[in-house]
Amino acid sequence: MSAVSADVVRGVEQPVETAGDGMEGLAPRARFLPSLAAVYRAQLSRARVARIPLLFVATFQSIGIMILMRGVVDRGGSEARAVVAGSAVLVVAFVALNLLAQYFGQLRAAGGLDHYATLPVPPASVVLGAAGAYASFTAPGTVVTAVAGCLMFDLPLTHLWVLVAVIPLAGAALAGLGAALGLLAPRPELATLLGQLGMSAALLLGVLPADRMPEAVQYARDLLPSTYGVEAFARTFGDHPDWPVVLLDLGVCAAVGVASLAVATWAYRRAAVR
Repeated sequence: MSAVSADVVRGVEQPVETAGDGMEGLAPRARFLPSLAAVYRAQLSRARVARIPLLFVATFQSIGIMILMRGVVDRGGSEARAVVAGSAVLVVAFVALNLLAQYFGQLRAAGGLDHYATLPVPPASVVLGAAGAYASFTAPGTVVTAVAGCLMFDLPLTHLWVLVAVIPLAGAALAGLGAALGLLAPRPELATLLGQLGMSAALLLGVLPADRMPEAVQYARDLLPSTYGVEAFARTFGDHPDWPVVLLDLGVCAAVGVASLAVATWAYRRAAVR
């Protein structure tokens, strides 16, 4: 927390004299980008202690799911593409949705929001900084899972570069959702439960092939933010990917990310004033 305070002070605008009385403003405003960078660095440093176990658990979980699915899904087909893409994005869901929901739930219960409320930090910078820090840890595990899945299911490695877009966009959408769940939950235990349920939904609706699901469940799948990141990644495994459709899926994922982060920012303001 002290790192946030020190960095935010560096980004605070100098107080401006008020007209007529020469008095300086008592509540100078912090610029958004320096505040965002300060929160991001502080959260990244805080989570770095648990980085290795975190990456191991998230990656091992997704690779284990692919090993189980290997017995029922043929190599190289559309179902194999769905399993690999869904397992890779599941790493993002584990961190950005599940753990972030728990973090904000505990922060709210422990009075940590009061600390940020005493700083001249814009609410959006707190949400985006924490979300970005947690989502940053998903990149190595997602790449390892994708490579392992491609080798396991005989899929090409040619277009794995699309993860450069899939990871931040899916991470933003899921992190916003996780932060909102943690901030809106009345108790930290409920925030943990909601985070677990969200990750379970990402597992069941993202990893399992869509054509094997009941029609009603397929409609529910369209409501999950990470679905569009999974679809965009899965479409790149073909010999001739339909890039306009891939870009459309990524665009929807980006729009959902903006909306979910906006909801999380509103939830932060709502929780901070209580």
